[in-house]
Amino acid sequence: MFPAFYVNISMTFAVAALTAFSLTPLVKALAGKVGAIDVPKDGRRMHDHPIPRLGGLAIFCGFMFSALLFVDITSQLRATLLGACLIVVLGIVDDIVALPAKPKFAIQIAAALIPVYAGVRVEVLTNFNIFSDKPYIVLGAWGIPLTLLWIVGMTNAVNFIDGLDGLAVGVSSIGTFALMTISILVSDGNVALLAAALAGACIGFIPYNLNPAKIFMGDTGAMFLGYMLATMSIQGLFKFYAIISFTVPFLIFGLPIFDTAFAIVRRIATGQPPMKADRGHLHHRLIDMGFSQKQAVAIMYVVSAILGLAAVLLTSSGAMKALMLVGSAMLVSIVAAHTVDERRKNGTLHSVTTKQDAEHKPEEEAPACEKEDEDSHD
Repeated sequence: MFPAFYVNISMTFAVAALTAFSLTPLVKALAGKVGAIDVPKDGRRMHDHPIPRLGGLAIFCGFMFSALLFVDITSQLRATLLGACLIVVLGIVDDIVALPAKPKFAIQIAAALIPVYAGVRVEVLTNFNIFSDKPYIVLGAWGIPLTLLWIVGMTNAVNFIDGLDGLAVGVSSIGTFALMTISILVSDGNVALLAAALAGACIGFIPYNLNPAKIFMGDTGAMFLGYMLATMSIQGLFKFYAIISFTVPFLIFGLPIFDTAFAIVRRIATGQPPMKADRGHLHHRLIDMGFSQKQAVAIMYVVSAILGLAAVLLTSSGAMKALMLVGSAMLVSIVAAHTVDERRKNGTLHSVTTKQDAEHKPEEEAPACEKEDEDSHD
């Protein structure tokens, strides 16, 4: 018989999943009534018919219902959930009327300040200076701006990868499962339960969001997931006085972090505004290589899962096994990419994008700081 804690984990996950799954059709109908519809009206939109957004509201409701039932609501968690409510309200309004970037960014900072004021902060980082006898860096007052950067950055980073059906919610689910596993390993029960609620809500929504998507999660979902992943990692992973205090969060969320950083560097290098949306993200490159939308999403899932597993191994088995896993995965990826590139150059790799993909796949969601005058979409 499982210990009571694992029963609670399972129930937390199941309640969140069932709630999100049950509410999504209702949210879809609500989106139609309030005008939260993504209507393709420019060349950047890759779907050819209106699709409801606002699906993140179902994820939020599933998560909140389960968390309030099973999770011990501390003062810090109460502040975190209050900030999440502000993020979701912002997302709902933006999914309906498409807010300008600057006020959205300001509200994101305000939402992040709520948990920071309650003490949810990055306070200690691993010291990678091998010549120093101090294993850790105590951030002090610098922890506040660093925490704000982490929360707001992650809030928008999930939007950067939200460009294909099921991509962002799936990658977020995988990262949340990794966070939940690590929290269980280090006996951080409250964060584990919180992660179970978020993972369950994502899993409950994902059947409606996989290609061909019936509903997009919109800014409501993308910003909420990014915010919660960031704040949960601070309450859990960043609190460890070990090397994992820095490395593990960057492994778990490596895909959105790398894609965001690469996008900004690429745009600056080409003379473009760093927050101007483009089609150079990793998932766009996979599509351009000839993969279908479903195949591109599957590849991104695998990469995210490998990084998440490496984070778990780093926590439980040490750095060597984690490095071996990541190194082996990188080698296989390089060989596979080279093979695909050679086949493409030789004309033996043909586009495998199906008609269904072409009709239903959405263009990327431009994050709050990346949007200018364009409407949001999933």
